[in-house]
Amino acid sequence: MKKIGIMTTGGDCSGLNTAIQRIMHGATLRGWQVFGILDGTDGLCVTPPAVIKLTDMMLPIENARLAGSFLHNGRATALNFETAIERGQVDKFNKQLRKSLQALKLDALILIGGNGSLSLAWAHRDIYRDLQLICIPKTIDMDMPLTERTIGFDTAVQQLTSYCDQLMLTARSHHRWFVVQAMGRDCGNLALNAGVAIGARAILIPEIKFDIDALIKHIQDSPTDYGIIVVSEGISLRGHSGRPADMISRKLTAAGIVNRTAFPEHTQRSGDTTATDRILATRFADCALNAIENGETYVMTALECDNVHTVPLSDFVAAGDVVHDPKIPDLMTSNAYVSPADPLLAVAYNMGIYIGEQK
Repeated sequence: MKKIGIMTTGGDCSGLNTAIQRIMHGATLRGWQVFGILDGTDGLCVTPPAVIKLTDMMLPIENARLAGSFLHNGRATALNFETAIERGQVDKFNKQLRKSLQALKLDALILIGGNGSLSLAWAHRDIYRDLQLICIPKTIDMDMPLTERTIGFDTAVQQLTSYCDQLMLTARSHHRWFVVQAMGRDCGNLALNAGVAIGARAILIPEIKFDIDALIKHIQDSPTDYGIIVVSEGISLRGHSGRPADMISRKLTAAGIVNRTAFPEHTQRSGDTTATDRILATRFADCALNAIENGETYVMTALECDNVHTVPLSDFVAAGDVVHDPKIPDLMTSNAYVSPADPLLAVAYNMGIYIGEQK
């Protein structure tokens, strides 16, 4: 009988519980035992390791649609890769993780995480040498290479779209513009997709340079005196500091354009999981379980041309734009961004959305 573990790390998002429930159910049908590691790597830093045995009664299918992680994603103050580096305890931390995993006697571990978590898993792969490591990509940022979708992205787009839909009504009532700041870190996928969905008048993302004067003229020439301007949290305005939405808002105000800022913040990481994300989570869970049966390790599930398959973690790291992680200086993280060839950019331009200084 195989014994597998599930761990969620990094930021939370909708779809995590669907993935956990589907992994647990599929593994149980195979006659395997399934254990959930609580609080990500935090749960491996205590003795004995903080784990729970997963059953259909513990995580019923009707709760799988809920946002967040049933297993939790860790505490900010606990010992993790970030705090271990800050305290000079990386070697001690890694040894503790290996010791805990050995104590659990797992045959395989399914790690559900973002690009930072997966980059860390590859950089410190020796921790997992005694078991099969299968990774599942999740993030609302959609900044991971080699997969066309990540768990949580579709729900985040829906959450941001619904938020902006409500703002549009009060914008119209008061002849006012709203500058809405989207999450996404240095990637503009979330802002771009939600912006196109709501018919934003402008979408500013980190990947495309914009001219503030051109933006102002675009708003002044708008056929309406209200609307939504979506800005990604990763944009910058030369010579200005502060939150991106505030910087853009001040420029609009100076030009006589009545506006307000709005910050949906973590509502983008919440909300009942959309059907699209539930299906993706189920497909990734099935792929991960098949990978365990096939004896694979150090791989990630990926969606490509509507096919779900596994790719080596080494390929995942090599395929992205590898940059220094801002929180973990010694870590090189594999990132993906909005491609200049993304068809949504052309769609936005053709629909009269100011998308920056490129067609």
